[in-house]
Amino acid sequence: MSYNKTLIIAEAGVNHNGSLEMAFQLIDAAVAAGADAVKFQTFKADKVIAVHAPKACYQKVATGSAESQLEMVKKLELDEKAHTRLYQYCQDKGIQFLSTPFDLESIDLLYRLGLEIFKIPSGEITNLPYLRKLGALKKKLILSTGMADLGEIKDALDVLTEFGTPLGNITVLHCNTEYPTPFEDVNLRAMLTIRNAFPGISVGYSDHTPGIEVPIAAVAMGATVIEKHFTLDRNLPGPDHKASLEPDELKAMVQAIRNIEKALGTGIKKPSPSELKNKPIARKSIVASTTIEKGETFTEKNITVKRPGIGIIPMRWDEIIGHKATKSYQRDELIET
Repeated sequence: MSYNKTLIIAEAGVNHNGSLEMAFQLIDAAVAAGADAVKFQTFKADKVIAVHAPKACYQKVATGSAESQLEMVKKLELDEKAHTRLYQYCQDKGIQFLSTPFDLESIDLLYRLGLEIFKIPSGEITNLPYLRKLGALKKKLILSTGMADLGEIKDALDVLTEFGTPLGNITVLHCNTEYPTPFEDVNLRAMLTIRNAFPGISVGYSDHTPGIEVPIAAVAMGATVIEKHFTLDRNLPGPDHKASLEPDELKAMVQAIRNIEKALGTGIKKPSPSELKNKPIARKSIVASTTIEKGETFTEKNITVKRPGIGIIPMRWDEIIGHKATKSYQRDELIET
């Protein structure tokens, strides 16, 4: 049976800690888990973050307050040569390479690399020059919407489509940008609100909750793309490790999503091939409840309903009552007409 396949993006992000070797290991882990794509982040820190920009609360918890956000992020940059090697490694391993650009130069870098899908992070949804540049590429786009309301999503979609990207090429991800996201703040039904508000787009979910339950639920609700952070080890130093899955958890999430995809089925209500054999076992037939002589009238006192379901179905009960037996019956024998 065919089913719609969710694009599962294993978000490596900056969990390579600036190490190319660790980035290769993250790709290997994503492949082993069965993810469709592995995604990194592309940026020039000094093009993205002002000197005095503060850290997010979760970043302070994970990395302390001694260094600035710029100093923290600067150590996590990957240059163009590293991107080229990672892109090629993904091709060799049979997994799609994705990366989120955070500045205009990074968009150019990824375009030169040959990416067919560009991911727009939540923080850039109000960045007009950035949106114009990506819209003009006319590529497939995935737009995260953490911290945004419907009006801001509409504004971003208007820019992207005005500059050349068809609405059908855009997938909008519901997202909450707190790391980790409290379950009570997920608001997963907002994904459906987005889909209803913008006919013609696909929707998905970028998850920052602990565990794997919420992305699985999102697939059951119609998500076409799932993005989830992962790491080699949650105890590694760095801003995002604590809110990431470890490799065995990522694998469990992928397998659960694949099972849910199959379980969603076609929506047509009919017996499945696997259960047809149970039909005669579980259903019932009209049978004699006692000895019945030929010519005797069928009444509620001499017939009953029992398994197996290979005779007259009990829905014909009223039709049988009052008829005369054309043969003699022993107890539990199937009634015939």
